[in-house]
Formats: sequence, C-alpha cells, structure tokens
Amino acid sequence: MSADPHPRRALLADLGVALAAVLLVLAAVLVGTAVQRADGTLFVNWPPLLASWGPHVGPGTPAAVVVAGVVVVYGPRVAARLSWRALLGGAWAAAVVWTFSLALVDGWQRGVARRLTSRYEYLQVIDRFHDIPATLRDFTAHILLGSPEHWPAHVAGHPPAATLTFVLLDRIGLGGGAWAGVWCITVGGTACVAVLVAVRALAGEALARRAAPFLVLAPTAVWVGTSADGYFAAVAAWALALLALAVTGPAPRTCAAAAGLLLGLACYLSYGLTLIAVIAAAVLLLGRDGLRTRALSLLLPGLLGLAVVPVAFTLAGFDWWEAYRLLVVRYGQGAGGFRPYGYWVWANLACTVLMAGLATVAGLRRAGATLRAPRAGAGAGDPGDRRLAFLVLAALLALLVADLSGMSKAETERIWLPFAVWLLPAGAFLTGPRAWLAAQAGLALLVNHLLLTGW
Repeated sequence: MSADPHPRRALLADLGVALAAVLLVLAAVLVGTAVQRADGTLFVNWPPLLASWGPHVGPGTPAAVVVAGVVVVYGPRVAARLSWRALLGGAWAAAVVWTFSLALVDGWQRGVARRLTSRYEYLQVIDRFHDIPATLRDFTAHILLGSPEHWPAHVAGHPPAATLTFVLLDRIGLGGGAWAGVWCITVGGTACVAVLVAVRALAGEALARRAAPFLVLAPTAVWVGTSADGYFAAVAAWALALLALAVTGPAPRTCAAAAGLLLGLACYLSYGLTLIAVIAAAVLLLGRDGLRTRALSLLLPGLLGLAVVPVAFTLAGFDWWEAYRLLVVRYGQGAGGFRPYGYWVWANLACTVLMAGLATVAGLRRAGATLRAPRAGAGAGDPGDRRLAFLVLAALLALLVADLSGMSKAETERIWLPFAVWLLPAGAFLTGPRAWLAAQAGLALLVNHLLLTGW
C-alpha cells in the first residue's frame, strides 16, 4: 500500500466519516423508535435492527472476548508472516470460532439450535419435500398469502435451492436446527477465504494479507451465526473468487465452469443475489488483460456451468421468473407492504454500518480517495490499491441498488451479508489497524450482548 503524504489529515478524515456513521445509526434508532411507537409500521422492536433490547451474557462471552483480543493484538502480524495457505486455513478457523463464540453468547439453543426452526424458517417445511420434483412443480402455488398452505416467509421469499439445502442435509442424517446452524456457520466462515483469494488475484497478496484480520473479526459474524444468508454469502463469494481465478490463474476453464455453476446456484438461493452481477462485472473489468487472451476458452465453460442449476430447476418444473413475480406480490402482502420506504432507504445504511463496522466505513472513504487520486505522476496511488478500491466500491454499488429497489426494507443486517463481505477488505487501506480492529470487535460484542437478534 502506498504511503499517504498527509497521514494526520487522512486519519482525521477517517475519524470524521466514522463519527458521521455513528450519527447515522443514532438517527436511525431515534427516528425509528418514534415511528414504531407512533404507528408500528416498521415491524421491528429495536430499529433499525430486527432485534430486541436485552443485555445478557452467555457461555460464548469469554471465548468471544479472547478471540477478539488475540486477533486485535496478533492478527496483523500473523497475517503478514504466515504462508499463504496457512493464512487461508487460519482465517477460516478464526472466523468460525469468532462466529460460534458470538452465537453462543445467546446459548446453544437460542443462539444455534433453534435459530433456523422458527415459524418463518426453512426447517418448518422439510416434510413437505418428501417428493422433491412434485414440490418444485407446485412451489409457486404456495407463495402468496391466501394460497393453500402458503410457504413461511423465508421459504416463499427465496428460490427453492435455499430450502432444498436443508432438505438434503436432513436426508443424509444431518436434520434439525443444530445441524442447520452448524452448516451455516461453518460454510459461512469460508466467505472470508473466498474474498481473500479474490483480493490476492485481483489486487495483490500484500493487500489481501492486510485485509485478512478485518475479514475475520467482522461484525457480520453476529448475523452469519446463525442465518442461512451467511451460507448464501459464502456461495456467492466463492463464485466471484473462482471468476477472479478464471481471468488471472493457471486453470481458466475449470475455474470458469465452477464460477458459472456457483453463480447459477446463488441465483436459486436468493433472488437478490442476481445483483452480484455488479461485482462480477467489476471482477471481469479488473481481469480484462487476462480476459482478452482467454475469452474464448472462458466463455463456453462459464456459460455451461452457469446453465446447470437453472436448467435443472426449470426441467423439474420450477419457474424462477413467475416465482419472483409472485414474491413481489407476497412482499407487499406482508410487512414489506407497510414498512415506509422513506425511513428504510437510509436506515438500511445504518444497518450496514452496524454489520460492516466503522473500520469498513473509514476504509471505504479511503477507497474513494484512492480512485480520485491521479493515475500517474506525483500523488499517484499504487495500482493494487486502485484495483482493490474499485472492487469494494463495486460491492457498495450493488448494495445501494438493492437499497433503492425497495425490496430490502429492514432485516438487511442479514439479507445484505453477500454484499457486505466484499466491503470488509476496505480495512486494508487503514493505518493503525489494531485500533480499527478493536473498534470492529467492540461493535460486534456490544450488539451481541445488548440486543437479542433474530428473525
């Protein structure tokens, strides 16, 4: 990372945007509380989060504090010195331990085992998938409220690959909320590895190493443990990482096919994940030199991989487009039809601050400054810095599109996890990483110990 010619001025600017982010959250809390008390249209108990006030500690508290302390003190140094493979394995292990520790602040039952068994969740309908092809053919007939045996909110709100994941876990003997929770946390923890792989391929290993502690010690872990969106985030992250390797690495055909396969799967896990196309476009632009020489060898494997999941579901009788049309109607029938757009269009960004952290906010400021810097001559930034800045700001653009769509009013602290994980590498731009990591950990610990999160 290139040296900042005005480090004191940059630090003051970082602190300024962090303070602005804190004020945004405070405004969202105060305004949201007033609106909710006045007419109840927000449908959340502790706006802007779907949470309730409930200070508490639990069995995960000591572990979470220890993990946070170790990563803050030793994370930057260890990330700089480990071999690359050891760093990837260590980052995944640390992310999983951090996430499990935070989940266990609420205890095993509430924090992990029962989280995915509520009346809104996928596990409520496992028995209705005893004949999977027949259920897929009939899936859209149960999306709308008022339809016979309408699906619970999360099942209706996602394509059936989301529910099928838990159906298949049940079929292989890993049924129930505990295994579902372990699956989401364990797989969700790999998202940080995927992002590191992509950052290294597109912007260089030095920046990936600087980003690693911020990906591990992210407040996003509060919602990765335990929600299916953490699992969705990992699938999308690996799709983009493999795409980055396809345009830069030694096995373009294999990586292109695998990237296409996971991109297709992502769109059948969540309708909103179609917006990762924005980040995918950024990856292709950053890898355009390799793309020029590999275009023909990448195109066919990539398209074939991309077609696998959509073709399979279409042949099984599921119509993605019809299901999405009905989902828009269902969204209006439920809380989404009453939640005021004028509040959530900016309060969602306060949710993003709470799940991505103040370090990410400051890092995004530096990313914007990096792209505004001249490309050559005095004051020019490092090319790797510019490439990373472009990547994280593309993720921010995808998140803003989701926000403006009006289809993400509230609960974005979990729904936007697939976009938020790509904002976290912005921490690599920050000086004094330990202080910023402490801020990240402190925010996660405060949220998890003061609020009872859920959905």
